[in-house]
Amino acid sequence: MENVVLIIHLLLALALIGVVLMQRSEGGGLGIGGGGGGAVSGRSAATALGKVTWVLAIAFIITSMTLTIFAAQNSAGSSVIDRLTDPAAPASEEPADPSLPALDGLLPPPSGGADDPLVPTLD
Repeated sequence: MENVVLIIHLLLALALIGVVLMQRSEGGGLGIGGGGGGAVSGRSAATALGKVTWVLAIAFIITSMTLTIFAAQNSAGSSVIDRLTDPAAPASEEPADPSLPALDGLLPPPSGGADDPLVPTLD
């Protein structure tokens, strides 16, 4: 069900973008396009594209709220931090040198060859 609503949501978004781009520029808010003819009159008559824009916008908001409800139900009160910790894994032992951090799962230390670059140490 969530996938169906998501697909409808994406189609509504694309349709809304298309309908808004097809409309005539009336305000000239950036100083381009339109013209001053409609600025003198009070409210212009609602066109068919204007009504379609309102319908698509309302449907877009409804699908947005529906997807939010689905996401809230799927979260089930769990946190991302809860998913990161593995409760079945035993606690790691402390490292041999307490001043160094535990390096479990990280890269091994470099070998001590003569051609290897110098590695800074904690002194």
